[in-house]
Amino acid sequence: MTSFVSHLESALDQTHLDAHSIQTLHRDRPLWVKYDLDRVAAAMTKERVAGREPTMWRYRELLPPPSGAELISFGEGMSPLLRCPRLGGELGLENLFIKDESQLPTGSFKSRGLAMAITMAHHFGIRRVALPSAGNAGGAAAAYAARAGMECFVFMPEDTPVINQYECVQAGAHTFRVNGLITDCGRIVREGMEAMGWFDLSTLKEPYRIEGKKTMGLELAEQLDWRLPDVILYPTGGGTGLIGMWKAFAELASLGWLNSEKRPRMVSVQSDGCAPIATAFDRGERFAEPFPDADTMARGLRVPAAVGDFMILDAVRESGGLAVAVDEGRISSWMGQSIRAEGVAICPETAACIGALEQLTATGWVKPDEEVVVFNTGAAQKYLEAIEQPLPSIDLNRPLDWESIDAGTP
Repeated sequence: MTSFVSHLESALDQTHLDAHSIQTLHRDRPLWVKYDLDRVAAAMTKERVAGREPTMWRYRELLPPPSGAELISFGEGMSPLLRCPRLGGELGLENLFIKDESQLPTGSFKSRGLAMAITMAHHFGIRRVALPSAGNAGGAAAAYAARAGMECFVFMPEDTPVINQYECVQAGAHTFRVNGLITDCGRIVREGMEAMGWFDLSTLKEPYRIEGKKTMGLELAEQLDWRLPDVILYPTGGGTGLIGMWKAFAELASLGWLNSEKRPRMVSVQSDGCAPIATAFDRGERFAEPFPDADTMARGLRVPAAVGDFMILDAVRESGGLAVAVDEGRISSWMGQSIRAEGVAICPETAACIGALEQLTATGWVKPDEEVVVFNTGAAQKYLEAIEQPLPSIDLNRPLDWESIDAGTP
């Protein structure tokens, strides 16, 4: 079967590894998937891509599955790029967009990475997988594993949003709550590899989730007619999507597909309740120290130690961007602000990006006329704990009070 992958490469020291066998980490650090871009350029054109089905698989020459491989898919990709003039106006921006990943098959951007990881695991004959998850990754892994007929084990902090817990169980995954953080769940997966015979699907512990996530960048470029915005804000836990998009932009530039040499300034956004990347950025460090006492309602951001920390920080710095932490106490209000202004039901992680944008426009780092894209990485409806609100009631045994109803307080 034809593949355009040339080799795998250590992100830390550029050691080359064989792409035709199962790989995980090199020296405990992640791997890049590298392509023969000359062959890709000869086989892939914008016109051919435009004529394909509107899914992430339309970029197949820049993806790892060899031609003819079975794709484990629900038709994911091509999430809408929504112009947000009212929210932009409140933030002092003329050109604000939200790329709404909540419309993907499992309700979050995790569909992309897990579709690719499960596809490649299936290709290599893996039948049992495991991963730690603070939320959406677990549900996506469970769904795609079920699609592939694989056995899946998911280990979640016990305060993971209940919808994420239930969707794993509903998809048939062996799902466990753990009285600790995602790093503790990761340790269980790591220690169980020999005893349980499972393959570790943790973020950046295998090379293919990043290739699924990079399709966000490929899609964005296509949706903007092969140019890129001025600024991208991305909520960062493990950081796979930010790293993947930066990789996608480099690949598109190598192919000569971009209409401008301009690259977006990448902004990594965290909560001040768990901000290892922002802290390392502020200190001028390439590697992040584990963040103590990590806690945030944006569970996807509660990653106190990311294995790809240096990859995130490298991408941010190369882009001329920033890594910032926002006030944990205001995440709920930013979440509500976006939904009320535009009707886009953003998740708590994305709400942190709205807070970061508020800061960056106030300081002038983001200019009013710049084109800004925020990624909504998941559906608000999956976070019952975050959106729960008391509702006024109407007693049908009493006369209706229209003035109170008009005020919203019957």
